[in-house]
Amino acid sequence: MKRTRFSEEQIIGILTEHEAGAKCADLCRKHGMSEGTFYNWKAMYGGMKVSDARRLNELLPENRTLT
Repeated sequence: MKRTRFSEEQIIGILTEHEAGAKCADLCRKHGMSEGTFYNWKAMYGGMKVSDARRLNELLPENRTLT
């Protein structure tokens, strides 16, 4: 699996900038990512806080073993 350039804290920070009113295209250009990546992040981390995202990542491997 490819290693991500951005940590969960950075991703949530970028999404918070967008919620504050920054345009998606401007954020993507500023941080050097594609709009597709931005919308994937928004689908996964939208509305979360950093602690929620960490908890989600702890539960993902556990859920994979259960299925």
